[in-house]
Amino acid sequence: MRRWLLLLVLVAASGAALYYSRRHKTEARVGPEAMLNALADTQREISRLPAGLSRLPDSEEVHFGDTMAQNYLARIAGLPPAEAQVQDYVNLVGQTVASHRRRALDYKFHYMPDAHLVNAFALPGGHIFIGKGLMQLMASEDELASVLGHEVEHVENFHCNERVALQARLRHIPLGGLVTLPVEIFQAGYGKEQEMEADRDGITLAFEAGYSPEGAVHLFHTLARLQPAHVNVAYSPDQELSNVALEGIAGYFRSHPLPAEREAQVRQMERSQQWPKPPLRALRVRPEPVQRANAHP
Repeated sequence: MRRWLLLLVLVAASGAALYYSRRHKTEARVGPEAMLNALADTQREISRLPAGLSRLPDSEEVHFGDTMAQNYLARIAGLPPAEAQVQDYVNLVGQTVASHRRRALDYKFHYMPDAHLVNAFALPGGHIFIGKGLMQLMASEDELASVLGHEVEHVENFHCNERVALQARLRHIPLGGLVTLPVEIFQAGYGKEQEMEADRDGITLAFEAGYSPEGAVHLFHTLARLQPAHVNVAYSPDQELSNVALEGIAGYFRSHPLPAEREAQVRQMERSQQWPKPPLRALRVRPEPVQRANAHP
């Protein structure tokens, strides 16, 4: 019975994806960004583990995440080492935030010097990645802490773990065969409930580490200013944005709730918790500037 129910869910999700693609006439180039967009449209709808499926034990989650992270890092090896200082800085802030974690996991933070990666994502077991494109939008260390805290909480709240368990069931393959899964499965975001949960707990984690919740609010404001540009490209990520050289911004909006909703939640938390608002800390290490794209008529 459960197998038939799962099949019905998959058929419904596939039908919804087909309807959406025809309704919106999405245009996307073949490649990782197209895969990310497709996953963001379909996979986020299957957010929670169906009844009867079990989470992975911590040891298996860590093994899977370690292997997948090494495979991913090997694919991008050979990048210029000029931004090693940024990597050290991201790790320092990340470890400060993760020191207030609840699970007994060894978190590792990776800076990806890719201006098109306007995103951050977590792999099972505690590997956290943040792209240069997203850091370029930040003005404070508090913003960085809020993003890293958000990704830590995707691990802490078993969102990544559940996605692996679900993939194992959907693909009918053992865990060992899942280490070749594309990282886009974890970049694609989660359901709205899980994204808002990661915001709540991630901002709390950063606050407990001494950071201001206003860092998250400032980043949401920046994203809100970019949102009209995203809407204007009509979900066509291969079109350049006129004000930033970050084609990946469309993928970020497709995989996260609206900035206004996220800010409203932070404001409610500030009121209910009566949080103080310490001054924002400037970024101590900043990635190299990104060249702006030429505007297209």
